[in-house]
Amino acid sequence: MKAKTWMTTAIALVCMVCLNSCSYNKMVEKDEAVSTAWSNVETQYQRRADLIPNLVSTVKGYAAHESSTLEAVVEARSKATQITIDPAHLTPEKLAEYQQAQGAVTAALGKLLAVTENYPQLRANENFSELQAQLEGTENRITEARRRYNEAVQDYNVLIRSFPNNLFAGMFGFSKKEKFEAAAGTETAPKVEF
Repeated sequence: MKAKTWMTTAIALVCMVCLNSCSYNKMVEKDEAVSTAWSNVETQYQRRADLIPNLVSTVKGYAAHESSTLEAVVEARSKATQITIDPAHLTPEKLAEYQQAQGAVTAALGKLLAVTENYPQLRANENFSELQAQLEGTENRITEARRRYNEAVQDYNVLIRSFPNNLFAGMFGFSKKEKFEAAAGTETAPKVEF
């Protein structure tokens, strides 16, 4: 009878180890997906940051007396590029700080583009039009990268909070990740007039 009990215990332990191993591997896979998605978000924000100097330079040639607007864009870009976050340490506070800095860039660019409406020659400039189109495309890429990041975070969070994975997640250091949230005031579309 002792042999049978020992065998049953051994089989139960082997099953637990296999289940634990499969759960762990899946958690690692989903954690890596979140890290990759976050890198894609940062890549798109960096693309936008790289476009800004050329855009500012082009506008400066036509609207030199709009220096405060140009300086605001450059300053917002500088602050935003100084904030980097390791996806493994993506706390709600760090994500909010990152979002705030990127939001400041978006607001400054919005003001810059609004100012350019007063300069028909600038709007007709081919270089400016190309930069504006690239910026618009980049904003769309940022939105898509953020959506994919949120999806990866959701998949990861569901996995680590589902039974029986939740029993092992904390033991292996897997904790809930934060999503991008819409900034305050974004529920209403901005009014654009030409």
